[in-house]
Amino acid sequence: MPSSQILSQLDGELKLAEQFIADADAHQLFTMLLNEVPWHDENIRMFGKEIRVPRRVCWCGDADAIYSYSGVRHDPLPWSPTLLDLKQRVASATQQQFNSVLANLYRDENDSMGWHADKEKELGPQPYIASLSFGVARLFRVQHKQTKQTINVTLNNGSLLTMSGVFQKHWRHCVPKQRDATLPRINLTFRYIHRS
Repeated sequence: MPSSQILSQLDGELKLAEQFIADADAHQLFTMLLNEVPWHDENIRMFGKEIRVPRRVCWCGDADAIYSYSGVRHDPLPWSPTLLDLKQRVASATQQQFNSVLANLYRDENDSMGWHADKEKELGPQPYIASLSFGVARLFRVQHKQTKQTINVTLNNGSLLTMSGVFQKHWRHCVPKQRDATLPRINLTFRYIHRS
């Protein structure tokens, strides 16, 4: 991955490319994604209750890239032209294959993502997650499950963060509410879904 920084190699790898996409291009792509992706609200099951996810989402990918998490089955919508182009750019830079993307729209400071790890069986034992960000900068936190070591990363417009190896087994991550994040952010997490 060009001009990237390794943030951790403890129990998997966390790597950041700050300017994977130049700022001017990233602003244009943000607008295209905002208008092109069919965003929707989603409910998930947690602790036996159905709750509204505090962000808007969309699951896209190859027709058989079916993904289930938090008690919800996600059948992929087709790739939009912009998502397909970005998938190919990220795949070329990382030398990885992707057949799906989870798109998240954080509308303002009230939208967030709680602590979790991407460890569903469809992702395989060592998932490679490539997280591409557009729009306002947001804090991304990772925490080691045993040592409680925490790494705070600011994900800026056009940045690409990758998590690989056994990272999901040993670390969890979140996007907390952020008082000064009054403008929207789009995050695309490219993945490879293994067929059962």
